[in-house]
Amino acid sequence: MARRNGTTGCISLWSAALVLALPLLFPNLFPAAIWRSSLFSEWEAPKARHAVLLNSLLTTRFNEREPENLWEPPDSEGWEPCTQPLSEPFLPVESNGYLQVFLEGGLNQQRMGICDAVAVAKILNATLVLPHFDVNPVWQDMSSFADIFDVVHFLQSVSHDVLMITELPHGFEWATREYYATGIRATRIKNAPVQASPEWYIENVLPIMKSYGIVAIAPFSHRLAFNHLPTEIQRLRCRVNFEALKFVPAIRQLGDTLIQRLQETSQLQDDKYALETAKYLTLHLRFDKDMAAHSACDFGGGKAERLALAKYRSVVWQGRVSNAQLSSLKLRELGKCPLTPEEVGIMLAALGFGPHTRVYLASYTVYGGSARMELLHDLFPHMVDKHSLATADELRPFEGKASLLAAVDYHVSLHSNIFFSASRGNMHNNLAGHRAYLNVRKTIKPDMILLSNLFSNKSLDWPEFRNQTIEGHINRLGQIRPRQPGQSIYTYPAPDCMCKHSHPEV
Repeated sequence: MARRNGTTGCISLWSAALVLALPLLFPNLFPAAIWRSSLFSEWEAPKARHAVLLNSLLTTRFNEREPENLWEPPDSEGWEPCTQPLSEPFLPVESNGYLQVFLEGGLNQQRMGICDAVAVAKILNATLVLPHFDVNPVWQDMSSFADIFDVVHFLQSVSHDVLMITELPHGFEWATREYYATGIRATRIKNAPVQASPEWYIENVLPIMKSYGIVAIAPFSHRLAFNHLPTEIQRLRCRVNFEALKFVPAIRQLGDTLIQRLQETSQLQDDKYALETAKYLTLHLRFDKDMAAHSACDFGGGKAERLALAKYRSVVWQGRVSNAQLSSLKLRELGKCPLTPEEVGIMLAALGFGPHTRVYLASYTVYGGSARMELLHDLFPHMVDKHSLATADELRPFEGKASLLAAVDYHVSLHSNIFFSASRGNMHNNLAGHRAYLNVRKTIKPDMILLSNLFSNKSLDWPEFRNQTIEGHINRLGQIRPRQPGQSIYTYPAPDCMCKHSHPEV
């Protein structure tokens, strides 16, 4: 009997090993969706890559005082929002036809698409149909415009600028997403160039619209230029982004509830506890498997991790990742590697944030799971997210709706005292611009090249690392920076949508 049990145990072990090896032996049997959650990528838990710095800061941080101006917003230097039309807004006497746009991507990419769609409708004197959101291929989220944004507020906000309808009238019911997806259609524009000029739309889209009465543009992400546009169009884009796009009440209510819980603290005063408003920092790690794999960087997870990320790149992008041509060392020198949770924690500690800092984690998933988050949690034990702050009943209406949960994170991040994103992306870009427009919040933009050099220099002690980190980010704390040619108006709203007024003399 003992021998039989031993034999059975060996067979079970070999069977388990075979199951885990199947993705390697037969990759064609395992689509990308399976690889997104594969245990293979987490066989070897990542170890601390900067143990010397960690040990040094842990022995000194409890004796370090928080900088006095750590939570203060940057000086506005006289910049204020100015998005009002230069002249009285007007609607076209007669519309040139209906404009449909189908928006792919996540919440923040769709947000920019909505703003551009309103601007293109203005350029074409067209009637814009409420934008359609395509199903997100990563999260399989079927949320619509009306599920996320307040439609009534949106329509009222743009009513003086463009003609809009929520659905097509009788005679155009055929123009559905399914209709355009099942064949070549004369009324669909598939080749709109990235950052197309207004003239391109007038020359290529307007004639089709006048011929058929309707035009659908898909794809539509990043399909309107940022340069050489009339001031009226630029200001319209900002009004849509910063004023017309308002989340539905359910999203705002949950977001406000989380903010209230983040800000609640009690202080003992005269033998009684009094509630005070605490400050909090929002951290967007942006360290999911897509980001880790696409960066082609080495994150210290060993051979198993490198193989898993290489396989993921092969399955998802069929090898079309330009960074993969460079070594991990070169990528880090160029500042192209996203910060790991460990590196984010060390940087925040260097800037002066202590173990009592309240941190809200706004991130969908973290590649490597809890093993990769352990060091960050040790540095900031008061770190929470929506799942730990909200009750199960409060989250139930949002189950399976990644875009709505992303909107909650956006709301909490927008109103946080400090926003920090570990690497650039649509959420970072939108929030950086939105917070700059509101002009009352600090937004930390990490210098990726500087940090790469600091983390690569193993001879640096903690005091020197901290000093260089602080000095290197003095001008990266959310100060208003005028937009440069090619940059997004949604990230840099000045000077197109912000005006600079002189400080009054004292």
